[in-house]
Amino acid sequence: MATGSGEESTSAIMDDYETLISTTDVELLKRAWRNEKAAPEILQYESSLVQRIKEQIELAEQNVEMFEADSIDPLTVSLYQMDLDRTQFLLRSYLRVRLQKIEEYLFHILKTDEYLNRLSKQEQMFARRCTDDLGNHLDETVLSKLPDNYQSILKQSITSEEDDMVPVPRLDTFIICKAKQYLSSIDFEPEYSTEITEMERDLLTFVCYKFIKRPLEKGKIDLV
Repeated sequence: MATGSGEESTSAIMDDYETLISTTDVELLKRAWRNEKAAPEILQYESSLVQRIKEQIELAEQNVEMFEADSIDPLTVSLYQMDLDRTQFLLRSYLRVRLQKIEEYLFHILKTDEYLNRLSKQEQMFARRCTDDLGNHLDETVLSKLPDNYQSILKQSITSEEDDMVPVPRLDTFIICKAKQYLSSIDFEPEYSTEITEMERDLLTFVCYKFIKRPLEKGKIDLV
């Protein structure tokens, strides 16, 4: 019995070690980028992570310049530059995916506090500026020439009860995900408890996105 307990303890330590070595900031950024790219809705902005990555990029740029000035081995400089380029690419891709979602669901994001609070201050400024510019453009080119009942950007007509011209994220989209730990029914939204009851660790699962929103937001699931 003691032997089994010792083996379990060793296994847990190895799992923790593997998790630790796989969660550098670059790996965390790669994970955030994958999740953002696969999710049908915009996710929470990773402000602390992005700030750390920016600082690391700045330090890496200084190191490359110093190595070049000191005539360090070109291969060493090249390796540092490759690592720098990879990190910059990931950061730009992450931010670009978010901007694309903001543009696609612009009006829905701005009228939904949950989504608006997921944006960085710069993204919020971008969204509001886009709304103003788009509204002015449509008003000057199209809306002002339509009958009064059809001059809304958000509704097909003044009689519409909802904003039926505003695109919204499709949360019923099916995605592929992988749990970072074993998940039971209590980890999922109660209203979907009959749809999904458990998820094994590291097992690829094809599932409706809205079923796994809660564990995804808590960092218990990665999208693929």
